[in-house]
Amino acid sequence: MIVKKLQIVFLCFLSVGILMASRFAFCESEYTVFDDRALINGYAQKYAEQPKEILIEMIKDNELTTYMSSAAVRVFREKFSKEIVGAEKIFVEKILLYRLNRSNSNFIDIEIMHTLCVMDRYRYFTSMAPDLIGLLDHYNETVNEIAYAGLTDIVINGPKRQRDARIVFETVRKILFLSRKKLENVKTPSLRLKQKIELVRWAIKILGTQELQRLPSSIIKFL
Repeated sequence: MIVKKLQIVFLCFLSVGILMASRFAFCESEYTVFDDRALINGYAQKYAEQPKEILIEMIKDNELTTYMSSAAVRVFREKFSKEIVGAEKIFVEKILLYRLNRSNSNFIDIEIMHTLCVMDRYRYFTSMAPDLIGLLDHYNETVNEIAYAGLTDIVINGPKRQRDARIVFETVRKILFLSRKKLENVKTPSLRLKQKIELVRWAIKILGTQELQRLPSSIIKFL
């Protein structure tokens, strides 16, 4: 009799546990699909008052979720990335590169690439700006949004240098040429196309209007 009662109690607890786990899994997947932006922004607000040392430890922590790690990198960039120098700068760069090379999240990748370009534009722009531009075509709207926000910060609002403009122009030009046939039938540019057009406009202002001749004819009408 006692054994049966214990079995019943055990089954009740098991049922409740399964129910709670299923609800948690549902919420987790729902947030993953629909609320990437809200989660990253929420954690960024939560971490806004954290000191530099804590943020660095959070960035190093592989056990944090994608959203937590992305937010920690963002807050560090906005508050501290421009003020660290010398050995500390090298140390933080190594941490960021380590995380970038082992990341499986576009959110973390974008925040880290953006941060590295802010910390040392000359060293990282050549390799990371093209990757950020490539992520403009990502199916996830939040990936597209934060990639363009990063490009706006480091490209459009950054120094107007010939080298950087050439990298941006050539990267976007290749993407446009790959889709030139589709562009022939486009009358109103999509958000993603508008973003690329803005980058091309920025580059042409620096490189000169002669570069227009090297673009697909189907894109000229939007410039």
